Amino acid sequence: MVLLDPLADALSTIRNAERTGKGECIICPASKLIGNVLSVIQSQGYIDEYEFIEDGKAGVFRVRLSGKINDCKVIKPRFSVKRTDLERWEKRFLPARNFGALILTTSNGILSHYDAREKAVGGQLLAYVY
Repeated sequence: MVLLDPLADALSTIRNAERTGKGECIICPASKLIGNVLSVIQSQGYIDEYEFIEDGKAGVFRVRLSGKINDCKVIKPRFSVKRTDLERWEKRFLPARNFGALILTTSNGILSHYDAREKAVGGQLLAYVY
């Protein structure tokens, strides 16, 4: 099995587990990018907690779900976004104002669009969750 986009696979695993009503899911392989995206999703209150488990290979994440995710997907291609254009992308990917979060990779690390706006940085869109 060839993984072309591990982040997309991780988010679809979370989405499928949420839709079937599971309490937790396992994401493999683990990576720093997936870990940082999970921490943003956790800071926004969409998942309860996650932990990294070493398995001798790349490792896995065990994610405890809270049942609050309606949808989470990767944004492809990874559009570059200026901080002044964040609202336009919010309208495009999120269902309503102040509902959900865009996840960006910036020079300050991986942030939600709320934090990026607060720190006045732009970046590239990675994913969205609501």
